[in-house]
Amino acid sequence: MKKLRIGSRGSRLALIQAEWVKERLQSFRRDLEIEIQIIKTKGDIILDRTLDKVGGKGLFVKEIQNALIDGSIDLAVHSMKDVPGKSPGGLQMIAIPEREDARDVLVTADGKSWEALPDNAVIGTSSVRRQAQIKTLRPDCQVVPIRGNIETRMRKMQELKMDGIILAAAGLIRSGYFNEHQHYAFREEEFIPAVGQGALGCEIREGDCQTAAIVQVLDHPETRRIIEAERGFLNYLEGDCHVPVGAYGLIRNGSITLAGMVACVHSGRRLTATMSGAGEPKELGITVAKDLIWQGAETLLGRKANTPGR
Repeated sequence: MKKLRIGSRGSRLALIQAEWVKERLQSFRRDLEIEIQIIKTKGDIILDRTLDKVGGKGLFVKEIQNALIDGSIDLAVHSMKDVPGKSPGGLQMIAIPEREDARDVLVTADGKSWEALPDNAVIGTSSVRRQAQIKTLRPDCQVVPIRGNIETRMRKMQELKMDGIILAAAGLIRSGYFNEHQHYAFREEEFIPAVGQGALGCEIREGDCQTAAIVQVLDHPETRRIIEAERGFLNYLEGDCHVPVGAYGLIRNGSITLAGMVACVHSGRRLTATMSGAGEPKELGITVAKDLIWQGAETLLGRKANTPGR
């Protein structure tokens, strides 16, 4: 292979992630020429509505996956939290590199902590998962939808005089913005992250053995196991950005501990379940999801509780 073509969104963060993959691959294959192609996704174009109103998280990956399928690119670099539970046939997630910090972070203009926010604080986020957990922790807070890249959201926070916005630690770290002393990072069990948050996914065409041989060196087996458990949980609940669902896994002594969450945006009611297992990651995710359904998650998700044998 003379040249590897990587497809990426055009945001600063997406290009930083694609460049990271490029540099890592070239550190293993110094003879490899790599080109990054910017692909505009529907999610990048529609910025005046929240994702749940325009079709969900797949809006950030569909066009890139289409470019993979038609052969315009050889490798797609995604944020795993943007990848829908079911991808088009003919594609393979060949590598999931080691995960970055999965936490959510409160960003304020003056470095206030979560506890120091004023009563009825105005917080910006377009994520229903974040909205619901804000209501769980601070029912008095007012949530304002806000979209765009990191820089755009930080600017809007200032312009609209919000008390703060909530962003992913991984994006802040990769973009060089995160400051432990200035930003408040929630504990994962306090504010459960999105499925796959902080992890990247390297996707190729099935059967492309040449690209697979080059890219699979980036795979981190422990991260892959954790992400498989989280996505097993998500897929069983049939969750996406329309519903407030989150999960976070970690590995201790070879066993995965997975925490899952379902919440209600309006009431702030939150159900959680945590389980551990050393077996098939996907099955652990399904078991956690079943526990939440037993607790009443279907009602919070606005569905009839009729899936005991699902």
